[in-house]
Amino acid sequence: MNTVLMTLAAYLLGSVSFAVVSSKLFGLADPRTYGSKNPGATNVLRSGNKAAAALTLLGDGAKGWLAVFLAIRYQDALGVGDLAVALVALAVFLGHLWPLYARFVGGKGVATELGVLIGLNPWLGLATLVTWLVIAYAFRYSSLAALAAALFAPFYYGLLFGVDEKLFAVMAMSALLAFRHSANISNLLAGKESRIGAKKEAAKAAAKKK
Repeated sequence: MNTVLMTLAAYLLGSVSFAVVSSKLFGLADPRTYGSKNPGATNVLRSGNKAAAALTLLGDGAKGWLAVFLAIRYQDALGVGDLAVALVALAVFLGHLWPLYARFVGGKGVATELGVLIGLNPWLGLATLVTWLVIAYAFRYSSLAALAAALFAPFYYGLLFGVDEKLFAVMAMSALLAFRHSANISNLLAGKESRIGAKKEAAKAAAKKK
């Protein structure tokens, strides 16, 4: 019963869409109505409000970390094993993708998965974050960096801890993250995906012409 309650609580926590919350706090339009219509930090940034985007990023990551941290912290007291922790990790991620409070329209899960990974182990989270940074710096595609980080996350977990229930949760999250990026994958293959900083470069070029 405790495992079921923990999993349900994690899903409900994951369902808190910080893109929607931060947009309301800053008086911005609903992020599901403009840009990519994805309720995530990148789309909120399109509003021009960096503070709202930062709050979205931190909030989405923090909820993933908090759910897993509490599950690990109290698993002995609640008499549950690693399976419960794995289910909590997956549930908070699923809550972000398909949030109960936001008509099941959620984000792509990058920040929340990173938060979950940090909750499982800080070194695991750091390795995954470094992977994102390296790919983003080298190729300047945020989506490609996210996909590469998601691909390597299960590998890092297996390398650090071997095969267990939590590894399968990490694998499931990475697969779902890739699924949510299917449109980005198509754009990458077609050469249509926008690069990081592309708009700033275009603005600078236009200014020089003037």
